[in-house]
Formats: sequence, structure tokens, C-alpha cells
Amino acid sequence: MTYSEAQAARVRKALAGRKEIIEKEMFGGIAFLLGGNMCVGVHGDDLIVRIEPAATAAMLKEPGAKPFDLAGRPGMAGWLLVAPAGYRTDAALQTWVARGVGFASSLPKKRPARKR
Repeated sequence: MTYSEAQAARVRKALAGRKEIIEKEMFGGIAFLLGGNMCVGVHGDDLIVRIEPAATAAMLKEPGAKPFDLAGRPGMAGWLLVAPAGYRTDAALQTWVARGVGFASSLPKKRPARKR
């Protein structure tokens, strides 16, 4: 599946000014990583958001939020898809991006993989 370049551009704009963000194509979409940990991404037209696993059930009640089926493992705690209706406005997008960045910021930084 390809990802929406328009939605990816919106996410880039929401993350503007954060020099530590790295983009990486993964999950058939594009991911934005902070310290080597994914915080948000775009899959098709949906936003991927990584959140505190304990908050998953509560976040699924938010408009547009649905479980993220990652590699055939549906309902993984801490991962959500958000349909475009759930992040239509810039304010809603910024809220979701802030949630993802907040959680990724709480994780230890990953070491870069060694080249073989």
C-alpha cells in the first residue's frame, strides 16, 4: 500500500522545527522516528500514532481512531490508526502528533544498527 503524500506533508509541517525527527519508509507507509522510535506515520490516508499502551482503550474512543493491524497482529496496544476524519483540522492533527511525540520521547533512544 502506498501512503498519501499530502498527509505526509501535513505531518512534516506539524513536526517542523524538530531536527531529531527521521523519516523512514516502513509498514507500507512512511514513519517519523524520534530517537529511533516511531512516533507517527502515514499508512494510506490514515495516520499511525504510537501511544502509551495503557491509553489504547481510551484513545480508541477518539473520533477516527481504530486499532492498527501490524503484520497481522490486530489490536496491538500502543498503536493506532486514525482515519482522515479524525485529524481533518490542523489542531486535531497536532494533537495526535503531540501524543505520538510525547510517547516516543519517553522511550530510551535506540542505538543505530551496526553495518555488516
